[in-house]
Amino acid sequence: MSDGSPATVLIEWAGDIRQIRTIDAIRALTKRWTPVLRGKRAVEAMVEHKRAFITVPRLESFEALAAELVAAGVKVTRVVQDEIDVKAIRQRLDLTQEQFAIHYGLELDAVRNWEHGRRKPDTAAQSYLRAISNDPAGVEAALWGQTDPVPG
Repeated sequence: MSDGSPATVLIEWAGDIRQIRTIDAIRALTKRWTPVLRGKRAVEAMVEHKRAFITVPRLESFEALAAELVAAGVKVTRVVQDEIDVKAIRQRLDLTQEQFAIHYGLELDAVRNWEHGRRKPDTAAQSYLRAISNDPAGVEAALWGQTDPVPG
């Protein structure tokens, strides 16, 4: 089976841990070109933490994977990440491009290129921008730490 696209999924306990058939779950993942060791580690992480994320290299049918995993006692959810709208995030924060870049340690040219569609943020930048969108003050605090006010 060589068709299909990569997809990130969340695997979770579907009920009682004793009902999970780990070998069958690993097989369902490896049928989608997931290396055996990566599939085994993801299922082990799911068993230990009740959930785990994994990227399946070639997902031909989410429904087929879901059916196999449900039969193995595992719930699966496809992780869909919307396109990042940098301009919308920046405008919601009421910042200029320059202020946005400075606040979050970004290159001004990168912000401009993302907003004008000349470039797309890479995977790491997309994750960082999602964090900014979800918790701008928290990201800023984590990035810059406590700042001391200037004595007046």
